[in-house]
Amino acid sequence: MPQSRPILKQTRTSALPVARRLERVAPFLAMDVLAAAAAKERRGDSVIHMEVGQPSAPAPRAAREAARAALETGRIGYTEALGIAPLRERIARHYRETYDVEIAPERVIVTTGSSAGFVLAFLSLFNAGDRVAIAAPGYPAYRNILEALDLTPVAIRLARAEGWIMTPEAVERAHASSPLHGVLAMSPANPSGTMIGRAALAGLGEMCRAEGLWFVSDEIYHGLTYREPAASALAFDDAAVVINSFSKYYCMTGWRIGWIVVPERLVRPIERLAQNLYISPPYLSQVAALAAFDARDELEAVKAAYARNRAMLLEELPRIGLSEMHPVDGAFYIYADVARFTNDSVGFCRRMLEEAGVAATPGLDFDPTEGAHYLRFSFAGSEEECREAVRRLSGWLR
Repeated sequence: MPQSRPILKQTRTSALPVARRLERVAPFLAMDVLAAAAAKERRGDSVIHMEVGQPSAPAPRAAREAARAALETGRIGYTEALGIAPLRERIARHYRETYDVEIAPERVIVTTGSSAGFVLAFLSLFNAGDRVAIAAPGYPAYRNILEALDLTPVAIRLARAEGWIMTPEAVERAHASSPLHGVLAMSPANPSGTMIGRAALAGLGEMCRAEGLWFVSDEIYHGLTYREPAASALAFDDAAVVINSFSKYYCMTGWRIGWIVVPERLVRPIERLAQNLYISPPYLSQVAALAAFDARDELEAVKAAYARNRAMLLEELPRIGLSEMHPVDGAFYIYADVARFTNDSVGFCRRMLEEAGVAATPGLDFDPTEGAHYLRFSFAGSEEECREAVRRLSGWLR
């Protein structure tokens, strides 16, 4: 007679405590809008996607061909935790060619997207409870990653009088009020595309050095500027921690591949973290990223399409009542004030999606305090889509 198995007592999982940090991490509203837009499309409705910061163009042909060739070898394995040497060397060369900045390839760390770069940087630079200045409005994942790591984000309110950028003076005021441990700046910015000029960027680095603060520069939208090239913090501050990615200019969001440049003394500690948290960046993505550096003509054609969309929207949106916006110096976003229409950007976006078929991101994603009357529109889609969005919004807003 077969022996009966013991009956396992079921645990009441609802009674088990969960980490308190979960309560502090807000949803990424852009992704919530994307999910709602996808549900609408499954019902057979048409949606113009302007909610997610994602190029509509595919990865460069050279990148796809390099990945295809690597795939044919049949073995896709781990790499060094810091990334393959040829890619690290090519990224270092990129700084020399683009910014006239010399960095050793050993200081380059390839990451699983810029998101992993932020986790590695924050874990390396800060202790639990440390205060890190971020811009408001700003990329929501900064705030949420910092909260998840038991760090304290300190919002630096951007002001029209200061050009909608993070200034050294604003950071100094926050530091004097309650000491900071680090500063995170982004240029060109998300959600606005506004750029920090060379003098202000140099001033931020100088202020951080004088006060003994870590300076982290998010340069993920470099390459996507419409008036003048963006400056790298490394041109002014060799101790800055710079984060970048192949997602935006290189059109490789889903490949999840980025990099950080750090001072030499941080390389080995970050390597230890990367070994344990991620093992290594994905091999195929690294091979593709290396080839993407040779696709400049193709990528510049994509950027030219963004520039046409930008010019058209800056001309047409004011005609339908969306005239107040931050400067659109780079990236592929317009951050528009919709106070004349609503003070509930989440509800407004929901109605705009359902009634007009246009998906945009509510400003509360980027600014929990004043984002209730702002929307972010991405113009990374086709010109036809951007024009159709204006047509739909024109009828809906009136």
